[in-house]
Amino acid sequence: MDTDFLGTSKHLSQDRDKIITEAKGIGHLFGRRSSGNDSPYTASPSSSQHFCVSISGRPPRGKRAFLCGVSYKKQKFRLRGAINDVHSMRDFLVEQFNFPLDSVLILSEEESYKPPTRKNIEDGFKWLTRGLQFGDSLVFYYSGHGLRQADFNGDEKDGFDETLCPVDFLTEGMILDNYINEAIVRPLKLGVTLHAIIDSCHSGTMLDLPLVYNKITGKWDDNRPPSGASKGTNGGKVICFSACEDHQLAADTSALSPEKAMSGAMTYTFITEVKEAITNNRRITYREILDSMDKTLDEDNKVGCLQARIFQIFQRRISQEPLLSSTEEFNVNTEFKL
Repeated sequence: MDTDFLGTSKHLSQDRDKIITEAKGIGHLFGRRSSGNDSPYTASPSSSQHFCVSISGRPPRGKRAFLCGVSYKKQKFRLRGAINDVHSMRDFLVEQFNFPLDSVLILSEEESYKPPTRKNIEDGFKWLTRGLQFGDSLVFYYSGHGLRQADFNGDEKDGFDETLCPVDFLTEGMILDNYINEAIVRPLKLGVTLHAIIDSCHSGTMLDLPLVYNKITGKWDDNRPPSGASKGTNGGKVICFSACEDHQLAADTSALSPEKAMSGAMTYTFITEVKEAITNNRRITYREILDSMDKTLDEDNKVGCLQARIFQIFQRRISQEPLLSSTEEFNVNTEFKL
């Protein structure tokens, strides 16, 4: 359900009762009311035209990206920031990292795109990993609901599998982290790099990668499954930025945008920090991105920007700590590149 802003933000000075925050997870998922015309979606300023890439075609060599935004239109657990997130990420990749438009596959509930159903997302994974060659740089981006369920395979240290929720998950089921790992991690061959950016609740180990970066110790923690199952690649490299840890919620909010457009809190801060560095001709490292997102989200959480009303009887503050995971140890002080 909608949440009025309960504080002040360093990002803007507009009326606080216009700021809305929503959680992208289980408690919020089955409790939110939604009206039919409450979405402040804004058109993308720089490339508002829709360029549709065939999900069954052969991707171009070099750079390619699969972007998935699930807004759950006309459902009670609708998210209003997902479409904005997809537009922002597309423009970010095209303008800042020179991804060709014909190498960016988008699933969205807009008429010009295929909807983010379970089948289409699974087909999108196949598109992303089709015909890989040495030197290819891949991106998988997801903005939508994330859940978790009991693990029965002994693959998870905490006993839970993380899941993505396609638009039709109530009838077709969720996409488990085991499947995601099998679909887009294991096929990667030598010389291929995948960056995943997952903006959902319970997203910490959504790709089931064997290493998780510990911000306190500055070292990589072992996240390999107790079952001994292989979760690595076929020689390639995967790095994943997640919106929060596996047990945490992530926020969709209008508090961060000067225009008060709804967006994923993690997506907005990620893009903002990297774009600012590029604009100022400053290199930015993986650790700096993680630290910047942490700082921004923590500050806004303290003043109430990321406080979401999960149940009718009380309000719950979102504790959202972005996470970095990988298939191999690497120096997090190296420059971020796509």
